[in-house]
Amino acid sequence: MVELRVSVEVDASPERVFAGLTDWARQGEWMPGTSVRVTQGNGDSVGDEILARTALGPVGFDDPMRITGWEPPLRCEVLHLGRVVRGGGVFLVEPQASGSRFTWIEWVDPPLGLIGQMGLRAGRRPTQRALAVALRRFARWVERSAPAAH
Repeated sequence: MVELRVSVEVDASPERVFAGLTDWARQGEWMPGTSVRVTQGNGDSVGDEILARTALGPVGFDDPMRITGWEPPLRCEVLHLGRVVRGGGVFLVEPQASGSRFTWIEWVDPPLGLIGQMGLRAGRRPTQRALAVALRRFARWVERSAPAAH
């Protein structure tokens, strides 16, 4: 299992940040190459499922997830159910004096056993840098638009 962890400061309330994070259909506006849709339930309760599709042109993969923790506006946990991405993830939103701190954590169990773990460990820094870019985009996106709370 490999941990990926990235945080960003957001000049918005925890309620606005959480609403933006869990507006699944709009995640592609700040997460490059990704589209997300709800596949079971409404996407706002434990047991609901979502499907993230990450692709660059015709090459990509599906990342089905089940929501395993739902504590608005502070925490959303998921379990990755796919063949490519397995493990858990969490969105944490912490109130700050001037807004919020959003932390995205993934505990990834890559495919291909030890070879996959070695590859993911080698690619951890570039992956975290790419995720940090996406989180900065998210912060700007949520600061200029006001996603509706669930």
